[in-house]
Amino acid sequence: MTRLTTVLFALAASPAFAATGPFFSLRNTDFVVTIAFIVFVGVLIYFKVPGKVAELLDKRSATIKAELEEARALREEAKALLASYERKQKEVKDQSDRIVAGAKAEAEAAAAQARVDLDVSIARRLAAAEDQITAAEGAALRAVREQAITVAVAAATEVLAKQMTPENTASSIDAAIAQVEAKLH
Repeated sequence: MTRLTTVLFALAASPAFAATGPFFSLRNTDFVVTIAFIVFVGVLIYFKVPGKVAELLDKRSATIKAELEEARALREEAKALLASYERKQKEVKDQSDRIVAGAKAEAEAAAAQARVDLDVSIARRLAAAEDQITAAEGAALRAVREQAITVAVAAATEVLAKQMTPENTASSIDAAIAQVEAKLH
């Protein structure tokens, strides 16, 4: 109950209940506040404050819209730039892959060519070695023949020297002269 009385006393102490007398009196604070408020609103309307405030708000709104549009344009530009850089990065990567593949192909071709050149060089060296072996065999055969001829001539000379008598020598010379004479005429 004491609470209820405290609340009633608090309401009774409010400014609306503080004014006594008629409402349209300058001693009534509610009336004075109402008139002051109306005069204040009238002054604001007279000086076109609501229009100016609306104009300022419109300007601020337009500025915000312009900033948003600029931000959107910058965002789109950044996206385009990012896409361009990603595209260039992909192109560079593709180009580097092509260069590496080309280098590998060139290296493989060079290795294959080196193998072919090595095979040709080995074949040439083998042919040259075979030619040298053939030439050495021919030289050895000639040397053996020459030695055989020399030995045969020496043996024949020795045999003929033992078999030659002065009479056989004269008859051999006569036969040789006759042979030469027959062939020359």
